Amino acid sequence: MSETGSVKFTCQQVAVEMPRFAGFAELNRYRRKLLVLGVIGVDASGVGFGNLSIRNGATPRFYITGSATAGISELMPADYAKVVAYDFVRNWLECEGITVASSESLTHAAVYESDPTARAVIHCHDKKLWAALLDEAPTTPKRVEYGTPEMAYAVRRLFEAPEVRRRKIFVMAAHDGGLVTFGRDLQEAFGILKNEMASHLKDVKHRHVSNSELRKFSRAGRRAKERRAHP
Repeated sequence: MSETGSVKFTCQQVAVEMPRFAGFAELNRYRRKLLVLGVIGVDASGVGFGNLSIRNGATPRFYITGSATAGISELMPADYAKVVAYDFVRNWLECEGITVASSESLTHAAVYESDPTARAVIHCHDKKLWAALLDEAPTTPKRVEYGTPEMAYAVRRLFEAPEVRRRKIFVMAAHDGGLVTFGRDLQEAFGILKNEMASHLKDVKHRHVSNSELRKFSRAGRRAKERRAHP
């Protein structure tokens, strides 16, 4: 599923109950930080944006937030999916869990495949930071849409140059506001994002998300999941 609800890849889902995997608490902790910054969540139209993942040990598998969960204030294990296999050529992935893996799963896979040291990936949205970094930081081509095999290939090509490994951030030119950071863990990936904000957005104050707003986001996210499960 894409952030707008349209299918962008073929997903083979093994619907099994997801246990409390290693890294679950860390994922939720940094997800709350991103939600407070306003770089993931639900927009005014009720469309969710942003996702994050962690690698499953030293394997190519990874845990990622599920489709239509961006607005939920606190995720349960059932709101995550485990990507166990993927194929860029076929635009296909296999995931385990009650929920379908995020539409950006192939982008996350491309990062993990390209950098063996990467253990965490954050995909978020900030239009001001995106505009400041567009073509200043490593940037995917403007013709390449998010959630597609072409994006995965474009990400792999970025890693052919040393700058993306050094800065650990890249811009998705065709995905308005879309940014990706990564690192050896979520602390590093989140720190990269905060440092770029501090460097480029000195006059920008990210608002605090109130508890009532979190509850509203959560209700919207749950409704979106229910609509997808029961069309």
